Amino acid sequence: MIIFGLQQIRAMYALQSTFMLGFSYQLLQVLIRIFPDRRGDARESIFNSNMITMPSKRLRIAQVSPLYESVPPMLYGGTERVVSYLTEALVELGHEVTLFASGDSVTNARLVPCCPTSLRLNPGCVDQIAHHFVMLDRVLEQAQRGEFDIVHFHIDYFHFPISRAYQLPQVTTLHGRLDLPDLPPLYRRFPEMPVISISKSQREPLSLANWVGNVYHGLPENSLKFGDGSGKYLAFLGRICPEKRVDRAIEISLKAGLPLKIAAKVDRADRDYFETEIKQLLKLPGIEYIGEIGEDQKTDFLGNASALLFPVDWPEPFGLAMIEAMACGTPTLGFRRGSVPEVLSPGVTGIIANNMSEAMGSMQDLLAMDRVTVRRGFEARFTASRMAREYISLYHSILQAREAPDQTASALLTAPELETPLTF
Repeated sequence: MIIFGLQQIRAMYALQSTFMLGFSYQLLQVLIRIFPDRRGDARESIFNSNMITMPSKRLRIAQVSPLYESVPPMLYGGTERVVSYLTEALVELGHEVTLFASGDSVTNARLVPCCPTSLRLNPGCVDQIAHHFVMLDRVLEQAQRGEFDIVHFHIDYFHFPISRAYQLPQVTTLHGRLDLPDLPPLYRRFPEMPVISISKSQREPLSLANWVGNVYHGLPENSLKFGDGSGKYLAFLGRICPEKRVDRAIEISLKAGLPLKIAAKVDRADRDYFETEIKQLLKLPGIEYIGEIGEDQKTDFLGNASALLFPVDWPEPFGLAMIEAMACGTPTLGFRRGSVPEVLSPGVTGIIANNMSEAMGSMQDLLAMDRVTVRRGFEARFTASRMAREYISLYHSILQAREAPDQTASALLTAPELETPLTF
């Protein structure tokens, strides 16, 4: 049971925690001084303002996205893409949504541009963190005016000191890996911060965090079209990096005697790995490297593929490519790491292998899977409307917990049971 009582909510601690990328205690003090008109009594007034009044139906929601990609991204960008899907689904459900994102984002919500263009592909951007600090100030400014019922952050723990100091009604979805040794001290320092996981396995290395729910990602139901797999090739989609193991995908395709098409980006941090470990493999027969693709290319790329290869070798937090393949009716061969056993339903939407030997032994069954059944698995579990409804339920629970007596707040924020994979 997760405790989220008013005593914790009202607790004010000195901002002495280590902040992201080596920010020190002194810098945190400077951060508070940046907002001299927002200290002291403002904290208590925020807590008592109409910003936390529980509306009967329509919520005023701020979605705070990373600025590395536009919302939605032009090319690769898992977190920003999910933020886009969630934002648009919330608007469709009738809620008043404000999106804090890069200026080249496209949305039906009210957009607050926090930098002119997304940062990853901007050659003129040297300090990406600076733009996020500007965004945090804009979020705080509007929150203090009582414009939001709840603020939904997707920027990890950047906002923790500010959210604590000014008692913002907020929640954070954690989109990345959590098995890093630097994280437990941070979450011990901020034990009251409500966080949402995107898979049950994501929580395992950080069980001490204040988990208030789990919400699997979802896609708009008609964003990707059903395909017949007529291309007769295997597909790899995502990033080329050590943990995604495109080398395994290449080995599987060569042994299976099937072509492999690779649609993936190479981040600057992974360039050496690409040059030394992967580049020469792309010259092998049947291996085609397409590069990074946009959303409008995924239907053809995944829909024409016989199967998606997802041979990850890290604690995968979710794996958006798996449900994108499902939406096209394309089965997935995934390795049993991280979220894969939660996302894939064996024999329904894909096959889960423990090692390369099992992967090779499962190819015949994988290629024989019924694509209509795969698509139905997507529709049953991974639509954006389902994702949005689950988030709305959590928003209401969080707001109720802020107003509830201490003895009942924990019951309001007990995380729901996670669903189990489909069996047909």
